[in-house]
Amino acid sequence: MRRLPIYFLIDVSESMVGEPVGLVQDGMSTIIKDLRTDPYALETVYISIIAFAGKAQKITPLMELFNFYPPKLPVGGGTSLGKALDFLMNDISGSVKKTTLEEKGDWKPIVFLFTDGNPTDNFDSSFERWNQKYRRSANLIVVAIGTGIDTGIFGKITDNILVLKDTDAESFRKFFKWVTASIKTSSVSVSEINDDELHLAPVGNDGYLSKINLNKHQAHAKIDDNYAVILAKCQTTKQPYLIKYRKRISSGQYSEFAMDVVDYKLVGAYPVDNTYFELSENTESGSKINTSSLSGFPACPCCGNQYGFSYCSCGKVICTGEEEITKCPWCGVEAHFGFGEGSADITRTKG
Repeated sequence: MRRLPIYFLIDVSESMVGEPVGLVQDGMSTIIKDLRTDPYALETVYISIIAFAGKAQKITPLMELFNFYPPKLPVGGGTSLGKALDFLMNDISGSVKKTTLEEKGDWKPIVFLFTDGNPTDNFDSSFERWNQKYRRSANLIVVAIGTGIDTGIFGKITDNILVLKDTDAESFRKFFKWVTASIKTSSVSVSEINDDELHLAPVGNDGYLSKINLNKHQAHAKIDDNYAVILAKCQTTKQPYLIKYRKRISSGQYSEFAMDVVDYKLVGAYPVDNTYFELSENTESGSKINTSSLSGFPACPCCGNQYGFSYCSCGKVICTGEEEITKCPWCGVEAHFGFGEGSADITRTKG
């Protein structure tokens, strides 16, 4: 039997922490549930999930719908698109059956790449490899989650670029229904007329999802500037957590001049486990953000300590409570923490 491989290449960088990664995880469950009601999909569709942040990791190998259960998605540091694409290409080479003189191979794989941030690595050689060896033998659909992404970057590797403008639960629900419909359409196409060209479902007119086609991209930053994410550790549990801020631009007045004011508003603080470090790049971003640009400071999401954004002399962020002496879970130094004046430059993640 010829399989129709469906890959989900999912950005699980720090900017996805919280509601976005939860909505993607719920959406994957909806896709699987709906596809299992379709006889064509049950016969042909095999699904694999690859998650990427600073590194890429295969969460599930290519697996038939009957045995596939959506896994819990991890979170990591960075958005290494080049590494993710290399990982995908290596897996396609090893997992997708090629046509030989003796038998037909699998149908052309369909890859859905979900990302909410700009790449933080050098992806040029990976793009070149994709275009030379894989672009004609696989269908790649890039879905930009939110509007703060330089979508022109992806015009170098695919003509199928879509933007999910709103990131509320209803928009995600409709989007994953569109993904399901596209997979069903493709499974019917290969089953009934032996056609493995891409057949995406129509994009609706209600504006939640739009298709673009760009052929060039601008230079991109090595961090995702749409968010500021701070890595911290709980002094009680020693577990890491992420403090997430979203960039906002508002109108301001300086003397007689009007100008835009940029700051970052707190979204929330989210516990992560040690798989975060396994999926993260080994080097820090080297980028700092001043605490005067941050609006709102959370409690610790791990132990409930009142102050989840305390700055240790080692340069790391920890939580503190009412204890007289605090032991930093990063460096082990014991010190008395109090309120200080002024601001500090904090290392931010790559996002």
